[in-house]
Amino acid sequence: MRRHRRAKIVATVGPASSAPEMLKALFLAGVDTFRLNFSHGEQEDHAKVHAAIRKLEQEVNRPIGILMDLQGPKIRVGTLRDGKIAVEAGETIRFVLTGAEGDRTSIPLPHKEIFAAVAPGHDLLIDDGRVRVRVTGPGDDFIDAKAIVGGTISNHKGVNLPGTVLDLSPLTAKDRADLEFGLKLGVDWVAMSFVQKPSDVIEARGLIGERAGLMAKIEKPAALERIDDIIQLCDAIMVARGDLGVEIPHEDVPGRQKELVRACRLAVKPVIVATQMLDSMVATPTPTRAEVSDVATAIYDGADAVMLSAESASGRYPREAVEMMDRIIHSTEQHKMYRSIVEATQPGEEQTPPHAVATAAADLASVVHAAAIVAYTSSGTSAARVARKRPSLPILAITPSREVSRRLCLLWGAHSVLSPDVQSYEEMVQRATTFARQEEFARQGDLLVVVAGIPFAQAGTTNNLRVVTVGAPD
Repeated sequence: MRRHRRAKIVATVGPASSAPEMLKALFLAGVDTFRLNFSHGEQEDHAKVHAAIRKLEQEVNRPIGILMDLQGPKIRVGTLRDGKIAVEAGETIRFVLTGAEGDRTSIPLPHKEIFAAVAPGHDLLIDDGRVRVRVTGPGDDFIDAKAIVGGTISNHKGVNLPGTVLDLSPLTAKDRADLEFGLKLGVDWVAMSFVQKPSDVIEARGLIGERAGLMAKIEKPAALERIDDIIQLCDAIMVARGDLGVEIPHEDVPGRQKELVRACRLAVKPVIVATQMLDSMVATPTPTRAEVSDVATAIYDGADAVMLSAESASGRYPREAVEMMDRIIHSTEQHKMYRSIVEATQPGEEQTPPHAVATAAADLASVVHAAAIVAYTSSGTSAARVARKRPSLPILAITPSREVSRRLCLLWGAHSVLSPDVQSYEEMVQRATTFARQEEFARQGDLLVVVAGIPFAQAGTTNNLRVVTVGAPD
């Protein structure tokens, strides 16, 4: 069941893909991690999908990652008297906190955090930016604004505030209930929406602890200003280009994507590029050429994973979308320009022994034409340090932790297998060669580069490198 590509595929589960037989079809087509979007569906629905994925995992005898994506705060206008208001560019309108009549002089905006934070010159984007207004006169319970881009404001449309940092927890009461539910189920990753500052990540970490990996979704401009601190505090990043692209200029998104991927590689943290990757496949069996190029760009950037949203959740062609994503990744990674581009974007080396050993392993494996790099990893860090180099050969990650093996389903190049901790050098070599043969990474006579930490079974001690020859099967 090994994948013949390095980057991973994340697919969102929804009405089009929640049946057990479709989940299996998507896994066989290439999905490495399934995303459960808690913005939609009931907890019981997600529990059934979770159980089906775990049953599938047993059937195929391969770890499968499960990512729960929390909804986060939703900022919306309230109910309008006539259901909608047409606003023209240059027109002045007023938002009110309470006592709304629901007309252009009293548009309900029941979010006190906005009234406390906005200042003259700040913009409010309504309905994904289709209507843009600029604040001219904020008050304690009203906001006067001038329409910059006119359009129709309808009931309960979303509001984005790109230039305003809100004193608002990213975890609503619903999120906290969903989070505890998901952690009891045993999800592997928790994606956190509406991250604005490092303290948001600290708040979530206090609730999650080490029960799951914590992923920050980067969708707010404020998060970009503190991105290095945010990356250090979480376990992975999602480049949520849809929401981010509403709040920053469209033309800035590609550059920001490259910055985020590079920053995550430097910090040894997985990074997912997400949103609208094969969006036309929601309704058609083939993508546009531009979408194919977009996916390939994320792979050239060195992203650990790319994600399908509506394409697999509610689209008409979920399996075909996964197959297409798989083919694009494989073709891109095989292209003659791929190695030179990925190596050109290699971040600088950290001057620590664990990083030096992992880097040396990747370089040595290439020089001696090894069949694979075998990384013994208790926490996943040793494998991630090797993956940071984006070596030209696969990484066989051997771990004693089922939870770690599932989280590694997001890590570039990693093929994880479960195995008890080794106790000696001889056992380390014997198990590495056995798994390399069993998982079809190597044959008799092939070389392996083995990375481990000594003393064994101690997380974070990548300090040993060995070249071994695969012998004959016992």
